[in-house]
Amino acid sequence: FLTSRKPLLKDVTEYEEMYAKSVSDPEAFWSEIANTFHWEVPFDKVVEANFAASKGKVASSWFAGGKTNICYNALDRHVSAGFGDQVAFHHEGNDEDEELQTWTYSAVLAEVERVANVLKSKGVKKGDRVSIFMPMVPQLPIAMLACARIGAVHSVVFGGFSAEALA
Repeated sequence: FLTSRKPLLKDVTEYEEMYAKSVSDPEAFWSEIANTFHWEVPFDKVVEANFAASKGKVASSWFAGGKTNICYNALDRHVSAGFGDQVAFHHEGNDEDEELQTWTYSAVLAEVERVANVLKSKGVKKGDRVSIFMPMVPQLPIAMLACARIGAVHSVVFGGFSAEALA
């Protein structure tokens, strides 16, 4: 598996250089990365932040003025670019006899669209809050992406908690 993939970074030195740039010039570093994404409306400013309580309210604002959809960036643009048949993720179940499940970008996109439509049919809309109570299965990131697709804020609660623990 690893020998069939080209690594994103050639070596540790490249990582260290990137890290140094992220610390010394975070605006340039994150602007370069953010510009690899699709933006419906380009951002005006990369970051405005104060992390020192002695200098006022601790706060940060990223990519002000910009508008994007993380679901589009995670799925749609890859399918549109012709990568729909490539593996988006694998799922290895807990039981030894379960087969490794493979999800392509096209398959994940189709499921995300289906779940997003179910949410919309139940009245969920942009700005609504959705709690997702699920175990660690492929349908969890699908549900999260479906929420992002329609602009609903989501909170994930691990499905292994009992009703009493959740209460």
